[in-house]
Amino acid sequence: MTLTELRYLVALADTGHFRKAAEQCNVSQPTLSIAIKKLEAELGISLFERSRHKVSPTPTGHRIVEQAQTVLAETQNILSLAELGKDPLGSMLSVGAIYTVGPYLFPRLVTGLKELAPNMPLFIEENFTAVLRGKLTSGELDAIFVALPFTEAEVVTRPLYDEPFVVLVEEGHELAGKKTVDPADLADYRVLMMGEGHCFRDQVLEACPGLAQRLREDQVRGHARIEGSSLETLKHMVASGLGITVLPESAANFVSYGDRSLVIKPFTDPAPKRTVALAWRVSYPRPEAIDIITDALGRR
Repeated sequence: MTLTELRYLVALADTGHFRKAAEQCNVSQPTLSIAIKKLEAELGISLFERSRHKVSPTPTGHRIVEQAQTVLAETQNILSLAELGKDPLGSMLSVGAIYTVGPYLFPRLVTGLKELAPNMPLFIEENFTAVLRGKLTSGELDAIFVALPFTEAEVVTRPLYDEPFVVLVEEGHELAGKKTVDPADLADYRVLMMGEGHCFRDQVLEACPGLAQRLREDQVRGHARIEGSSLETLKHMVASGLGITVLPESAANFVSYGDRSLVIKPFTDPAPKRTVALAWRVSYPRPEAIDIITDALGRR
């Protein structure tokens, strides 16, 4: 059993496909397939159920994959500890963020880190919460920016800031004349939403139960839904007259949408909001790097 085989094992469990796992590991598909078969022969069990279209871990295989993730994370800690002896702020820092946070927070982070830790290489990634969670626990990422609540064994979080939600409408929209918008009123309008899998979508629906009920009814009736893959896409869709949308305050600013004028309206108190936090493994051996992240975000 080798670390390479464990990496192949975790990649196959993550992707559910031999070809995709091989691409993720930068090896040929036969190489990965042979390694998995060798590992199964050594352990004397089948780790995966194989079908024409999907590969999924067996119950025992799933537990072994979880243990492999722990082993790989601890291995990464050994490498990080070695770097720590040289310079805790001199080795690579890998940071992830959910899609609705990264574009608005990373510019501040990059600028701040260039000032505070100019010799520290930085890798950043945007992804879904579930993907970032897996990469954090496996050691592929050192820290991630997520929205609370976020719970994971052996992971700690540090709340950074609370961010209210706002409504974005066209200037001529009837909501544009209101001082504030009641969440219950959104059920009466076409609200453009993020697609399935985005935690911000779930947060909006939780804050606006009437809207959630409206979406369920539309689905039953077979009504077409208009969704966006990013907050910036939603803003362009509002400018195109397709509807209104809900955004976190940090994403509400806009530059220009041609002749279209957009209006930002706050919610009626208590306004729905989210808490953005930084998460990292308890065992992460570079606390100075974690502290420098929050210090960098505090700079203007």
